[in-house]
Amino acid sequence: MPIEAIARIEVIRGPGSALYGADAFAGVINIVTKGPEEIEKNSAGAVIGDFGTREVWLAAEGETGEMAYSAVIELGETDGTDEQIQSDAQSLFDLLSGTSVSNAPGSVNRSQQNIDIRLEALYKKMRFRLGSQIRKDIGDGAGAAETLNPTNKFASQRLNFDFTYTEAELSKNTSLEFQASYLDTSQEVEGNFILYPPGSRGPFFDSLGAPIFPPFPDGVIGNPEIFENHFRASLRLNYKGIEHHNLSMGSGYYHGQIDKVTEEKNFGIHPDTLLPILPGDPLVDVSDTPLVFLTEDERDNHYLYVQDVWLIDNDWELTAGLRFDKYSDFGSTTNPRIALVWSTSYKLTTKFLYGEAFRAPSFAQTRAINNPLILGNIDLKPEEIKSYEIAFDYRPNYELTLNTNFFYYDWTDIIQFIPDMSGSTRTAQNAGEQTGYGMEFEVNWSATDDLTISSNFSIQKSTDETLDVAASKSPEKQFYLRGDWTLPSDWRVNMQANWVMDRNRMIGDLRPQVDDYLIVDLSVRKVLTKSFELGFTINNAFDEDAREPSPNSAPVPFIPNDLPLSGRTVLGEIRYSF
Repeated sequence: MPIEAIARIEVIRGPGSALYGADAFAGVINIVTKGPEEIEKNSAGAVIGDFGTREVWLAAEGETGEMAYSAVIELGETDGTDEQIQSDAQSLFDLLSGTSVSNAPGSVNRSQQNIDIRLEALYKKMRFRLGSQIRKDIGDGAGAAETLNPTNKFASQRLNFDFTYTEAELSKNTSLEFQASYLDTSQEVEGNFILYPPGSRGPFFDSLGAPIFPPFPDGVIGNPEIFENHFRASLRLNYKGIEHHNLSMGSGYYHGQIDKVTEEKNFGIHPDTLLPILPGDPLVDVSDTPLVFLTEDERDNHYLYVQDVWLIDNDWELTAGLRFDKYSDFGSTTNPRIALVWSTSYKLTTKFLYGEAFRAPSFAQTRAINNPLILGNIDLKPEEIKSYEIAFDYRPNYELTLNTNFFYYDWTDIIQFIPDMSGSTRTAQNAGEQTGYGMEFEVNWSATDDLTISSNFSIQKSTDETLDVAASKSPEKQFYLRGDWTLPSDWRVNMQANWVMDRNRMIGDLRPQVDDYLIVDLSVRKVLTKSFELGFTINNAFDEDAREPSPNSAPVPFIPNDLPLSGRTVLGEIRYSF
């Protein structure tokens, strides 16, 4: 989403399914886009930087009678980065089969072209939003099969529309809000999507490691495409007619559908002959056959919720909510959330929180078929989490805020892909459980009229209860620091640092621990006139070799040196207001 389209970002900590339903698992992030009331001036700008990064954008607003409207348009492209993968899955296959076709060492494939259009209109009590996101030339990173192929490109077209009607005074003490939205989206392949490069013998070996088939002259190709749509409608009532209570209740409906799945490939079974597709054969279209990679299907969800904010007395407030969801494919789930807020003193607020949430299994996890590596499971249940928190908000003066939060969670029915009896595929199962506890500390300090400092530090200890080992991948410690300075002559400086520490490997992964990393970003802006402003940004200013864990693919990691994040990137911006 274009930064210029964002008015603010709201974060609600903890499980939020009691209000927001599926996927509000550990928190809710609400990105509020700019409407006519948030755009004070029309503006335009351009960004240019490393790795062929170029962007132009326009933000404008206007009025016609009782209607106010706004538009944000952005066009951009980038070649990605030059971060290198030294060895990939094909490197291992080359070693085993005697070929030499891997593209590693090579760059991570991160190119992209984008067109974003966001329109918004306000008319009396109604708000209309329309958005279009067009993506082209999208690289596949380190490869879907952990094999580099620089020519692989995806495309995606997304169209979204939503309508909101608000009645602030439906009757005395009662307000109403109705919302409906529609999203149409696709994942498409540009050209051919090459899983393993030309000359590869692919992942087809006998028990002695010898190749079963001759080399694929054009590479192992699979061109999966998905077209889907989502519709939502909700109605919410708010009632304040009971003394010391603020009651909200609502209901809604969701319909999601994968309405078209297409696939071409040069491996697997031919749908006409039911014989293997051999290396060198032309691509075979398996769309609309039982041999396609994903079944076309749909899902419905009906829900009801109620929430009450009860002012018990001057120092105590209780918020309690409950939501019931019924899905057409996996059944029903009920999730509560309770928050007790105590104004402990004039400067200190204490909060006690409990919440439950669920994550519905995805279409891929339930409906993937004919995949040489992973298979879906229609009988999956949703993942569930229970969370307990105690939080302290201390404000000794107007300039300083200190927040401390202690938490414990229990995450059950985690969906994992478990090896099948054949040993060649893995099927999605509700097979995992994880618990964890920790603490987060946050500081916001207006040090002077011109300097603001914010920082947070988090520490957690999480356990994979299924294997009785420390949970992998996520950091056990993380520290963030940010400073914003306003200097004389309309100069503004921002610096932020993010330090990620102590990430564990998965059990059985014999590689050394993942290295910690510290990334520092710097931004300088200068207001030249009332209309012009220049900006200069350096991301990862010290060119830190930062990496995230790569999967521990059996029998050894296909990408042993982990996945590199972007190195130093320099960007320049000019902004014009009119």
